[in-house]
Amino acid sequence: MTGVPNGPWFTSLPPCETLVPCGQGQHAVRWEAGELRLASHADLEAELVLVALGGEKARCVEIAEAWRRHTADLTVPGIGPRSAADEVAVSWDDVDAAEQAAQGGPGGRGRWGWKLASPPRAAMARAAIRHQQYQEEAGDASQRRLDMLSLLALGTEFQVRLIGQVVAAHADRMDEPDEHGYSIRPALKAALAGRVALVAEQWLGIDPDQVEVSLYRGTGWGSVELTERGEQRRLRASLPAWWLARVWACGLALTGRHLVVAVERAGWPTAQVLALRAPGAEPVSLSAHAVSHPSGAADAPHWEI
Repeated sequence: MTGVPNGPWFTSLPPCETLVPCGQGQHAVRWEAGELRLASHADLEAELVLVALGGEKARCVEIAEAWRRHTADLTVPGIGPRSAADEVAVSWDDVDAAEQAAQGGPGGRGRWGWKLASPPRAAMARAAIRHQQYQEEAGDASQRRLDMLSLLALGTEFQVRLIGQVVAAHADRMDEPDEHGYSIRPALKAALAGRVALVAEQWLGIDPDQVEVSLYRGTGWGSVELTERGEQRRLRASLPAWWLARVWACGLALTGRHLVVAVERAGWPTAQVLALRAPGAEPVSLSAHAVSHPSGAADAPHWEI
């Protein structure tokens, strides 16, 4: 048993593993302690050297590279699942089809193979620049599509862990702009709101449209209050971005009919959590224990009080 106060966000998550078609067989891809591990590719650096020399890149290696490219990608929470029941099903056949389409590629000879009797140099230069920009943009978009499909094909448990990793990369620097100079707060708020609303529906039976969520800034865990009645009823929840990683991604959000608002002592298979029995109530410290998931999935965390 492990128990680490204020430890890494993933301390309350068990490992997960899946089989991936790679080469002539299937290889295990495993997530454990915040890292993606390839049991059949022990020396990634050596494999990448061979690829640089003209060798073929293994699918497992492509997946590892895609994972690394998107561990801080704030679009990931908008693509991945919002709850355990919100399965995003992508098969490896889908990935193969997208890869074949990408290899055909845009900008083939039929599009750019024209010739002029006496082509003006300036016009040709501008056309060449536009063509290069088009190819680069199309190539980036194609690579991103392949990345997303591959990461989704790994399955729900990997998707949830990647979302946790993305949130953890930004949770402590919400006032910093992203790589394009935009605020990261709207993306984090949207990721939080979509998931809190579905948890609240399970917890209280409230319509997700009646849940209002804000990002909490300050000490402590935030607040959860129920206001009005009937159609005017609203659940107003203010929670920190870290809730997504430390609580939701670890499967702790709704435990023993309590809404978990914070993790006091992370661990697997036992964690100490701060939880609400009802909106507006004082949070209580509870001991949560991981048990077998009702679906039988060994890598899907399920907790009870």
